[in-house]
Amino acid sequence: MFKKIGAVALSTGLVLSAVSVPVFADKPDSPGKGNGNGYGGKKIDNIIYMIPDGFSGDYASNYRVYKGEDAVWDEHLKGMFTTNSANADVTDSAAAGTAMASGVKTNNGVIGLDPEGNELTTILDVSEEAGKSSGLVATSTITHATPASFAANVDDRNNQTEIARQYISSEVDVLLGGGKNMFLPEAEGGNQEDVNLIEQAEDAGFTYVETREELQDNADINVNQGERLLGLFADDALSPELHRDQSVEPSLAEMTEASIEVLEQDKDGFFLMVEGSQIDWAGHANDAAWAMSDVAAFEEAVEAAIDFAEQDGKTLVIVAGDHDTGGMTTGSGAYSGLNADILNQVTATGDFMATQLNEDRSNAKEIVEEYTNLTITEDEVQTIQNASDAALAINRVVSDHAGIGWTSTNHTGADIPVYAYGPQSDKFAGFYDNTELPKIMANALRVNLEN
Repeated sequence: MFKKIGAVALSTGLVLSAVSVPVFADKPDSPGKGNGNGYGGKKIDNIIYMIPDGFSGDYASNYRVYKGEDAVWDEHLKGMFTTNSANADVTDSAAAGTAMASGVKTNNGVIGLDPEGNELTTILDVSEEAGKSSGLVATSTITHATPASFAANVDDRNNQTEIARQYISSEVDVLLGGGKNMFLPEAEGGNQEDVNLIEQAEDAGFTYVETREELQDNADINVNQGERLLGLFADDALSPELHRDQSVEPSLAEMTEASIEVLEQDKDGFFLMVEGSQIDWAGHANDAAWAMSDVAAFEEAVEAAIDFAEQDGKTLVIVAGDHDTGGMTTGSGAYSGLNADILNQVTATGDFMATQLNEDRSNAKEIVEEYTNLTITEDEVQTIQNASDAALAINRVVSDHAGIGWTSTNHTGADIPVYAYGPQSDKFAGFYDNTELPKIMANALRVNLEN
């Protein structure tokens, strides 16, 4: 598969700031000093769009305590944005992903279509039209809502088998994540009715890998000769970072590094989207340890992206969650202070711990203390034993000890911080809507994103 050559047009835009962060339409008097401030109009060849699904400002605050120091993105904070969908104040990942990919609001549950059903063009599409290579990486199934928003058009995000079919007929060069079952026929234990999309992918020029070792052994894919890479490392989603078998499943950072190694061969540049998918799932579960450990895995991927950008000099890295999940708060009041660092001692998700309880849950104290290194009270034991949802009860007990509160098991309408590193990263300064993100990227790339 060879890249289409499209006309590259300059699109203009203005981001209005509602916060005290300066926005420069032109190069300021004091240009950046090599620290990624990104003032001025230096040429951009590559964009790496990092999406920590479900991540908001309170996740950032708690993660700083969990880690014991600033995160790699903290010094690159540029602004904040709103997240409502076309038909709801609280978005889902499909509508948010569509907005962040295309610059157009749509209804919850819809991918790559506007509310009237018209297909939308994405920042990945126009990057490909400009001759660039492209990639999608996720720790969910690769056919999940966020990655799908960049390269598929379906009216129901749950139609992951159709999303998989659209991927294989697309021009995306690198696809890495979970979801092998979405590509296999029912006769082979998959979800496709009768087609084997892995075989079709190989016919279309993809090299297929399904283990960490195979990924590392196939990083010499040549996109300039039409070679492509498909990596499906689990039947469904990848494992939470707390449970990941490092000998089989690559980390998010390793998938990011492998993608960059393949895509950087294209002299016209590349567009890469990387999602830390399970931060959101941890938020739905109110599982603070799962959330923080997956944020840590995501940070390693961001570090890999920024390391490349520092060396390359023509790469823009953007870090922006699609919405908040769970309404995490910094301080719950159940225990004195914020103690998120104790989550470093947790070795299993609440879901897993719940599966280890016996029928009457009489071993609740033993199980929770084994996997958390906490000492829980008899009242907390009783709470777990009497709960209709044992996993949720365990997670809230652990969160209380960490000083972390939750207001929901769903998404919220919280505004989301955006971080950016590299040339023209100043363009992301201000307060705006999520639909502005791909428009700013298109402006930086000097490509035309019109819907």
